[in-house]
Amino acid sequence: MSAPVLAQSAALDEARIDAIIAGFMAAFDMPGVAVAIIRRGAPDFAKGYGVRILGKPDTVDADTLFAIASNSKAFTAAALALLVDEGKIAWEDPVIRHIPEFKMYDPVVTQMMTIRDLLVHRSGLSLGAGDLMFWPGTTHTVEDILHGLEFLKPDKGFRAGYAYDNILYIIAGILLHRVTGQTWEAFVSSRLLKPLGMGATVPARSLVRTQNVAGRHARLGPPLRGLGPVRFFVAADEGDKIDAAGGINASAHDILAWFHVQLAQGKLPGGGRLWSEQQASEMWTPQTIVSSGPGQSPEQPTRSVITGYALGWGVSTYRGERIIGHAGGLDGQVTHQVLLPERGIAVAVYANSEDNPSGLYKALLDHLLATPGVDWLARSVAEQQKDGADALKQLSVAESLRPPGELSLPPKAYAGRYSDPWYGDIIVAMKRGQLHIDFIRTPAFKGNLEPWGKDSFRTRFPQSAGEDAVVTFVVQSGAVTQVTMKALSPVADFSYDFQDLTFLPR
Repeated sequence: MSAPVLAQSAALDEARIDAIIAGFMAAFDMPGVAVAIIRRGAPDFAKGYGVRILGKPDTVDADTLFAIASNSKAFTAAALALLVDEGKIAWEDPVIRHIPEFKMYDPVVTQMMTIRDLLVHRSGLSLGAGDLMFWPGTTHTVEDILHGLEFLKPDKGFRAGYAYDNILYIIAGILLHRVTGQTWEAFVSSRLLKPLGMGATVPARSLVRTQNVAGRHARLGPPLRGLGPVRFFVAADEGDKIDAAGGINASAHDILAWFHVQLAQGKLPGGGRLWSEQQASEMWTPQTIVSSGPGQSPEQPTRSVITGYALGWGVSTYRGERIIGHAGGLDGQVTHQVLLPERGIAVAVYANSEDNPSGLYKALLDHLLATPGVDWLARSVAEQQKDGADALKQLSVAESLRPPGELSLPPKAYAGRYSDPWYGDIIVAMKRGQLHIDFIRTPAFKGNLEPWGKDSFRTRFPQSAGEDAVVTFVVQSGAVTQVTMKALSPVADFSYDFQDLTFLPR
């Protein structure tokens, strides 16, 4: 049965939209927000709110660029869909057909991995595996990432379940380059952005040529990232290597064109197509179950029975209707994009801070659907308060269980150069009487080490560098034989995958 036709006025209620956004901005100390809305029967809406950088007068408008991060994944899927339409690749092609040196940890998986598998988070890799090769900004190259892939140990069987990754989207970008001879950035610019008239959007941070760019803001602590006041900071440049997984910088105004072609299943407004209806269906067909549960309840009025991951998009239901969407997060910015295809509705909410709760886009959707009854602002504030309290509790428990700061060796005996097969090298050295660590490939990760348990230390990276780590030295027969790590914060972003590192002395 088709969705009921929504009674629609000639224009959106801008005053109500403004009020919704103002409420969230005030409650979450959001410096700036940009919003794009499409609703069938109403003019397109794109507007900016607040300032680009705290303490500066420059305002956010509909043309302000935001890093849309993992919302870029849908562009990578669309780029590959164009090649499928042209017969240059097929979704079930083995990756090694196009990248002969491609290797996973398991040789059998290497042979079985298809182009489709690159996009749907069912490879068996752990959550965020390999992200430290590009997050925060590193000197690793795309080729380094390709060659490091074979050293990432899986934590489940191939196609046995869902675990979100970025690294295989980077491999998808390499594959596109091998097939077309064009870089991912050049292909996306010429084959997607240009035909759509997205003239301000760029496929890489390095290509930004305007000053109308949203700054980066976050709660940097203490005692944990995610707590404390919102502050502006200069984020490390992730570099072009992340682009196929999360490099696009777009504005609210430009993203409207992307939404229109999505809702039209590949059709362009002036005639013709970017991709076929068949590929439109492929990109929105769930391939991997992300989660399942009991569905809607009074406490969870929009919860879906099943959430799936398609090709660069998440697919679930919202109030009983299909919703297609994704979120994106880089240091200091979080973005959301969602579509209700049967309603002809699309919403983007871009924030120049790490506080951009999903309740904001849900409040906008409910307004567009004329569905009252949920105070998404109150719910979002309560969730943030609970998450903060839980984080502090987890930190307190972890500290109470931490063993005494006993060292088996004199401090200088922990110094040395250590190597991990996928990340590369770190150097631990004595500086001014204190141990110091240097992640050679990650310029932001340099700082002193403080005792933090038996043969363990915590890092003291610069506050804006990201998450700190607990560094544990395995000592046998009076010498360091191995170095392992984990994130200091119990609620650190999964991309700080310190736990996957195993360093050996060189």
